[in-house]
Amino acid sequence: MPSASPPDWVVAHRRAIGEHIRASRREKRLSQERLAELAGIDRQAVNRIEQGHQAAYIDTLIRIARALDTPLADLVR
Repeated sequence: MPSASPPDWVVAHRRAIGEHIRASRREKRLSQERLAELAGIDRQAVNRIEQGHQAAYIDTLIRIARALDTPLADLVR
């Protein structure tokens, strides 16, 4: 049985997190591919997270924050 879609407010917050990641990545002048390499994930995952199409596990967010040298709290605020 498929799980129910998340509420709109969850999707909106997921998109906001993706926007924070994208802004930080661009500020650091990193491509999605380079961020993926630094975080140990694939580029498609970075793209889906930035677009808000994929919910990221906390471990992935921790990896991204470390790769960006940015506090995790700044990405999820």
